[in-house]
Amino acid sequence: MAIPYYHVDAFTGELFAGNPAGVCILSAFPADSLMQKIAAENRHSETAFVVRRADGDFDLRWFTPKIEDDLCGHATLASAYVLALRKHDVWPVRFHTRGGVLTVAKEQDGFEMDFPVKPPQPCEKRVDLLAALGLKAALVMKSRDYLVVVDRAEEVRDLSPDIAALAKLDAGSGTIVTAPGEGDVDYVCRMFLPSAGIDEDPATGSIHCTLAPYWSGRLGKSRFRARQLSARGGSAQCAILGDRVKITGSARLYLQGTLEI
Repeated sequence: MAIPYYHVDAFTGELFAGNPAGVCILSAFPADSLMQKIAAENRHSETAFVVRRADGDFDLRWFTPKIEDDLCGHATLASAYVLALRKHDVWPVRFHTRGGVLTVAKEQDGFEMDFPVKPPQPCEKRVDLLAALGLKAALVMKSRDYLVVVDRAEEVRDLSPDIAALAKLDAGSGTIVTAPGEGDVDYVCRMFLPSAGIDEDPATGSIHCTLAPYWSGRLGKSRFRARQLSARGGSAQCAILGDRVKITGSARLYLQGTLEI
């Protein structure tokens, strides 16, 4: 079986930055076990598998090196970018996913994704989580992932967490660390999800489902510029519209080829 395959750097306008995603274009989904093996072989945070539906929409599934994910932003952005490369001409694109129907519009400055808002809620104090992050004190909240809020951007930038310790905490839940931004950036963040095979995600889309409503309540605004302070770095623009968040980012193609299975 020959599978058209693309390696895309998402949430960046430059190569070798942002978050690499694999995108596989298929006529039908193969066995789950095969998709998981492909994702493990790719070793990206996420590999997306895209199948065109009879109604013109697309089915989309995401796999980390260890699990099938239920919501992924950067691989959705990469998938839309690949469809544009392949001359898809009906926009916005509708993706049917485990996280619901997600739409992506092609904009002049990138691609705008429409995702559900997932506001963080108060939770019990997690001393073990803070210790794994190397923090003595911080606000901790919870949505799908833990949200840890610190005071300064440099605290986020300088984090050196104990990845093995984080991997033992609440399998399936990631940890977002955030702080107010600098300059024209409203907030900064980093994301760790070792239990799913992602020690640190370089540039994440789905975390803005939680970050945007948090910072909206704190800053009293609905539009944001965000910067992910990983080694590769990544940038996104977000806007809150009711119970949805619009997440806009750019992407670049690194590699195009064929998987021979």
